[in-house]
Amino acid sequence: MSTMLTGLEALADPVVILCLILGTLLGTLVGAVPGITATMAVALAAGFTLTLDPVPGLAVLLSIYVAAQFGDRVPAILVNTPGTPASIPTTFDGYPMAQSGRAGVALTSSALVSAIGGLAGIMILIFFAQPVAEIALRFGPIELFTLVLFGLTMMVGVSGGKVAKGLAMGAFGLFLGTIGRDPISGEARFTFGINELSSGLSFIAVIIGVFGLAEVFNRFIESSPTADAKPITQLGRWWPNRQEGREMIKPTGIGTGVGAAVGVVPAAGGDIAGIIAWDQARRASKHPEKFGKGSLEGVAAPDSASTATMGGAVTTTLALGVPGDSVMAVMIGSMIVWGLRPGPELFTQQPDLVFTISAIMILAVFAALALSLVRMQGVIKLLTLPSTVLSVVILIFCMVGTYAVQNNVFDVLIMLVFGVIGLGMKRWGFPAGPLVLGLILGPLAESNLRRALLIDGPFAIFHSPIATALLALSLLALCAPTILRFLKGRSARRAEEHSPVR
Repeated sequence: MSTMLTGLEALADPVVILCLILGTLLGTLVGAVPGITATMAVALAAGFTLTLDPVPGLAVLLSIYVAAQFGDRVPAILVNTPGTPASIPTTFDGYPMAQSGRAGVALTSSALVSAIGGLAGIMILIFFAQPVAEIALRFGPIELFTLVLFGLTMMVGVSGGKVAKGLAMGAFGLFLGTIGRDPISGEARFTFGINELSSGLSFIAVIIGVFGLAEVFNRFIESSPTADAKPITQLGRWWPNRQEGREMIKPTGIGTGVGAAVGVVPAAGGDIAGIIAWDQARRASKHPEKFGKGSLEGVAAPDSASTATMGGAVTTTLALGVPGDSVMAVMIGSMIVWGLRPGPELFTQQPDLVFTISAIMILAVFAALALSLVRMQGVIKLLTLPSTVLSVVILIFCMVGTYAVQNNVFDVLIMLVFGVIGLGMKRWGFPAGPLVLGLILGPLAESNLRRALLIDGPFAIFHSPIATALLALSLLALCAPTILRFLKGRSARRAEEHSPVR
């Protein structure tokens, strides 16, 4: 109880509340602008928040993370364009609802079910983070190595079916993590005599480059498909009636359950949970034929699922030190700079932090909900801004934010280099998540592997059942997409063979 009270006392600081309000406003706006993902926004904000104390900084980043899950529904419903990948399934029924004059009901219902899913997910963080961390505290070097490997391969395994490209980016990220000082001997590696590289590549510079600057470069190369899009401005009735409220109960329950389960899986994220929840709600519905044509159930299920993943993602990140999604990968970089090492040891050193983070997220959910229930005509007008204007603003924030971390021009140069690399990755379909994870988790994996080899020799991994199980799960994560494609192909061929000849 005393730990909980200590964690909640941190919110008594007016600076923390101010940072939370600022983050909620930014997150809502970020989500409402198509193409600017929550990962990109948190990466940009990280450069500015590192000058703050950890709790105010976390308040900014976490509230952006939460509020973006609400704001991204606006373009999905009004313009048929996802604000972030997590709102892709919202377009399936949200835009048809808007076309039929029910945009206001769709927006309000989306905000309400998103709040329900978000609060349910945070309960997972409150009740399960500590027990998971206590189990992980028993891990030795080899268990920690395989845990990091599992997190990395999970990110690769959900890289949109691009397993080979995900592996390549993960390997590249691991290589980038070796730049700097050897974790055991302290010798310089791959620094080429450049003093700025002796401590390794700046996490923030690389993250802003591949997530933020690459998107700006890509916008300059090809015009945004939403640049000339005209949002639906006639919102109609704003509040759902009693019948519509009852209609949302079952799909919201399904979505919340799916999101809570998917959220604890490293690297899964809200986009996967939303699509799964939409499909499961359609199967359970009494009117599945309405899905994709403006069904309120089709809005409630994915939106509650995508926000319900947040609590599980933060739980995995804090308890195991493995990012729950791409936003948490960026958060880990910021926490390391603040001197907070996510993982089981965090709960012994700062056990009150989990309650502080939970309280910040709960307040952010209510703040984002309140903001979403206001008729945001300003946000609707924001959708009509030219893409080039937004790109120039983002470019300026990228450069200023990167420089502000260490007041070092070399970091800006690193950001520009990785902006070009990120552009190439985006154009050729290479996922950025595995690269960032490899960079952040690589040194941790290397140091633990080498310690394990020094202690138990080359067969250390087979001395631990936990390490063996995690290794097996890692292999399964890599092979699962290929196996599923093979099974689907075989099923399709069998269906063709047994189909009647016309």
